[in-house]
Amino acid sequence: MTRIDYLRLKWRAMLALVFGRRALAMACFDELLRLAPGDAYALASRSHVLAQAGRHEEALVDARALVQHHPQRSAGDWFNLAFLLEATGRFDDAEGAFRRALEIDPKLDRAWYGLALVLIRQRRFDEALAALKRNTELQPMSPYGWYQLARVQLDRQQPEEARKIIRHLKKFEPKVAAQLERETGLVP
Repeated sequence: MTRIDYLRLKWRAMLALVFGRRALAMACFDELLRLAPGDAYALASRSHVLAQAGRHEEALVDARALVQHHPQRSAGDWFNLAFLLEATGRFDDAEGAFRRALEIDPKLDRAWYGLALVLIRQRRFDEALAALKRNTELQPMSPYGWYQLARVQLDRQQPEEARKIIRHLKKFEPKVAAQLERETGLVP
């Protein structure tokens, strides 16, 4: 395949997605992968389209192939794989993929958050606490990490720590703080 053929197929796929023609885009990705097996763009894109369509098992095949062929390309590739693994209930594998994403980019806040969620599901609260603390350091104004941090503190039998988080959230996310108060019965 020539560079021109590759670019033509890639642009055709992008335009198809812009105009909501997923089937055409998928045909372009299939052709790209037939002509260039292991192509990072085609694998990542096809995985994304499949995941958006709720076809997680199929998306996982491409996400796994992507990190197998291009293990150092992007922390985002490992994050996407971890996300799909988590969505399909493969928590141990998801943990490994989140950790691999963080080896490549230790500042990938969403990977810290995802890792924390997997650890929570595994009831490994102390480890989840550490991951959430790192997430909130990287994203101090995002309520999601703080919310989960409060929940983990309760799971760790630390209601006073959860109250501190609720007080902190009241400063910039009063609705989330109120939700935590309702859910936990804790009032700072």
